[in-house]
Amino acid sequence: MSDFIKHECGLGMVRLLKPIEYYAEKYGTPLYGLNKLDLLMQKIRNRGQDGAGVATIKFDMQEGQRYISRHRSKDRSAMQDVFQHIYTYFKDVPDDLMNDVQRLKVEKPFIGELMMGHLRYGTHGENSIESVHPFLRQSNWITRNLVVAGNFNLTNVRDLFSQLVELGQHPKELSDTVTVMEKIGHFLDDEVNRIHTWFKPEGYSNYEITQKIIEALDVPRLLRRAARKFDGGFTIGGMIGHGDAFVMRDPNGIRPAFWYKDDEFVVVCSERPAIQTAFNVRWKKVKEIQPGHALIIRRNGEVFEAPYTDTDRPHRPCSFERIYFSRGTDRKIYLERKQLGRNLAKQIMKKVGHDFDHTVFSFVPNTAETAYLGLVEEAEELLNKQKRKRVRELSKKGKLTEKSLAKTLQSTVRREKLIIKDEKLRTFIADDSMRGNMVHYGYDVTYGIVENYEDTIVIMDDSIVRGTTMRDSIVSILNRLHPKRIIIVSSAPQIRYPDCYGIDMSKLGNFVAFQALINLLKRDKKEKALKKAYQRAKASLDQPVEDIQNELKPLYDRYPYEEISNEIARIITPKDLDIPVEVVYQTLDGLHKALGDNTGDWYFSGNYPTPGGMRVVNKAFVNYMDGKNERAY
Repeated sequence: MSDFIKHECGLGMVRLLKPIEYYAEKYGTPLYGLNKLDLLMQKIRNRGQDGAGVATIKFDMQEGQRYISRHRSKDRSAMQDVFQHIYTYFKDVPDDLMNDVQRLKVEKPFIGELMMGHLRYGTHGENSIESVHPFLRQSNWITRNLVVAGNFNLTNVRDLFSQLVELGQHPKELSDTVTVMEKIGHFLDDEVNRIHTWFKPEGYSNYEITQKIIEALDVPRLLRRAARKFDGGFTIGGMIGHGDAFVMRDPNGIRPAFWYKDDEFVVVCSERPAIQTAFNVRWKKVKEIQPGHALIIRRNGEVFEAPYTDTDRPHRPCSFERIYFSRGTDRKIYLERKQLGRNLAKQIMKKVGHDFDHTVFSFVPNTAETAYLGLVEEAEELLNKQKRKRVRELSKKGKLTEKSLAKTLQSTVRREKLIIKDEKLRTFIADDSMRGNMVHYGYDVTYGIVENYEDTIVIMDDSIVRGTTMRDSIVSILNRLHPKRIIIVSSAPQIRYPDCYGIDMSKLGNFVAFQALINLLKRDKKEKALKKAYQRAKASLDQPVEDIQNELKPLYDRYPYEEISNEIARIITPKDLDIPVEVVYQTLDGLHKALGDNTGDWYFSGNYPTPGGMRVVNKAFVNYMDGKNERAY
């Protein structure tokens, strides 16, 4: 994606199913679990650059001995900073201590059987250390301690916050993370009290009842009560002080979560390939947590998935995960991205008149390479059909000679690396005008490949969100190659609507597709329709959330898909450019064809999977019309 946007966070959890002495003997280190969590987080580091944190829980510690450790960082290299801090405790530790696991657990932090790591992308708000996961809810009762981290955004956090206030709580801040933790924490307390009340009349001491609570705590019941009114996309991981753990996934499956178990460990992660690499397992053995379910890891080693809400909601995994965010080393994602590129080949070749000799294919940024491979592979197939047709024609006319055959066969799809991303330029010392000029040079091009004013450049991008990088950098620098024209290809459809489930795309005015719509409405003097849609959207904010309709969608329906693409092309064309620029977007049908069951397309289609999404799109529309530059939820 040439336009950088912040997106999903990353979550990893490791539970060792055997005593730490086992790993020390078999793998040569008592730090086996931490090393694996470190590697797991390294493999999903693309998911968070704003902060990182790790928390661990030790089992079977005596009263008065610390059993929960946590460290967080918001440094520039946050993840490295966290693990360097952790490993510092084990630097220069004598062999006799490293070989004495029980003593090591008492004397050193972070040695534990249960551990969770988190990488944060701050989609909204300040990037303070207080915003970095995991969050810790402390108590002197071991069964009430709660550690929470997740990849989520809730659309109704204000409603949930109000519920906490009605319960008598006084939350320290209005945020989805704190609200989620306190909701779960409240019902954890309630479940603990319920079990305590159950056993107290039987004559058990409070100390004995604590052990009964550890055995009897019903984590699925706890989550059913806590998450009853969650509206959003989420993967939420939690660890309870005595050793129970869970990872819950939203009922529409918007956010990803995968897990693997053998007789040595359980691992949970936001991405499948990270588990495959860190633990050397085949992709077929890595399971996906089912939507509306939680993976429960009990203190006694029992592991199972359990529903915590109704599970009959539409399955709507975020398609941006497949297009861009998740690492393309996942087999299914890799093949899907290639298919996205394949879908566009016929349309592109029609635009260039099937002139393979004067069409140069390339891509930007590097994450668009897989879709680009699909595009050029399909173009190669089209060229081969063209060659076979030419050979048949020559044969039919009696003109098939060694020379004519060689000339026909030598035609090829021209694929080149035309754009190179340079290291970030240091623009902080420049004034505003100079800084903008320097950003223009953030990319460079390969000279001497494109034939001046004869060749068409086809450039593949993952998605065009704002269009500013295309206009201010990429299109301008491609023009240095003096092509005949430039065709920008997006492997994703037009981004028309805000996201509210994790991606930093909540302000309509930032979307080039929305800018194109506004331009077309003004061109056609349809401002009255725009005002009426605004009035309906504003009125809808006072309606029950279940009754709200997307008031922006009818405005888009006034224009054909290609007309909006053409207006986007005009917007991203620099004013001083004297060659044609065209934009070709993936269609919704093409998206669904490529991604199969991964149907989360609300930012393209406006069809939100939860009621809260409809409120968000109308609120974002109202904010735009009112001139408010703020998030819609």
